[in-house]
Amino acid sequence: MTTLETTPASTAVPTPLLLDLLRVARPAHWVKNVLVVPAALLAVPTVSASSAGHVLLATVAFTLASIAVYFGNDLADRRRDRLHPVKRLRPIASGRVSGAVAVAVATGVLGLLALLLIAVPDVPPGPILAYLVLNVLYCRVLKHIPLVDAGCVAAGFVLRVLEGYLTVGAPVATWLLVAVFSLCLLLVLGKRRQELSVGGSAHRPALRGYTVELTDHLIQLTAVLTAVAFLLYLRGDAQLGAFAEPAMLASVPLALFALARYIQAVLVRGVGDPVLVLLRDRAIVGTGLVWGVLFVTALVLSRDPALAHRLQSLIN
Repeated sequence: MTTLETTPASTAVPTPLLLDLLRVARPAHWVKNVLVVPAALLAVPTVSASSAGHVLLATVAFTLASIAVYFGNDLADRRRDRLHPVKRLRPIASGRVSGAVAVAVATGVLGLLALLLIAVPDVPPGPILAYLVLNVLYCRVLKHIPLVDAGCVAAGFVLRVLEGYLTVGAPVATWLLVAVFSLCLLLVLGKRRQELSVGGSAHRPALRGYTVELTDHLIQLTAVLTAVAFLLYLRGDAQLGAFAEPAMLASVPLALFALARYIQAVLVRGVGDPVLVLLRDRAIVGTGLVWGVLFVTALVLSRDPALAHRLQSLIN
């Protein structure tokens, strides 16, 4: 009888090593850094080429750190991943990428990250190093503790936002950090629910501390916290001035719809991968674009009183 450990390697179609390495690096997930790290630019009255360049380099640095983490996690989880119906086909779990190659690539990526941080002192290393340490602890201990495992993943996104604020030297928007943490926790819980439904708890010991019913309740709780924290951010920390309340009121239906759509995808359609939901669901993408236009409009008008006055004159 063929074991799970040898089945993927013997049945999978051979793929080039570079393609497998790219799959381990998860380029589809790099968008997390692109969307989260530059959020601090919203707190800067005037975005200069220098500040934008530093934030871009900070985004690249966090992307390199996350790639190293992906290789480390897949290497550490390769035996458990072989027990999962889908994860067993991952390049490292299936044996297409050896442990030695994975370690070499991760070491090289960390080397590039170190060179970037040394060459560009304007990119603060604190949140990036904290992210790497957190993931080492997560990989060795914390990922096996129910609820703590989900919180650690969400904390990684808070560190990304913090990196952006430290890079531009702007005051940290507390409610934005709360909103980011609770939103990411919501997404992680949706993924945990899908993992319970598909593969059980054999491949992830922490899942023994979850049930589908528990994740359903936690998803509802974190969705409420996300909406409240996000609206409080718009009202105060976003510094929208007289446009804060209109922006908040306009955001209520959009935020509620987007959250409800994600919960529908998780509870009704059984979709667990948050990246797939957020990038491929046209309703969520469309809602995000509409809200983005409204928010940028309010931000521009709040920082250019003359433009706001001219627009008000045209309306009246």
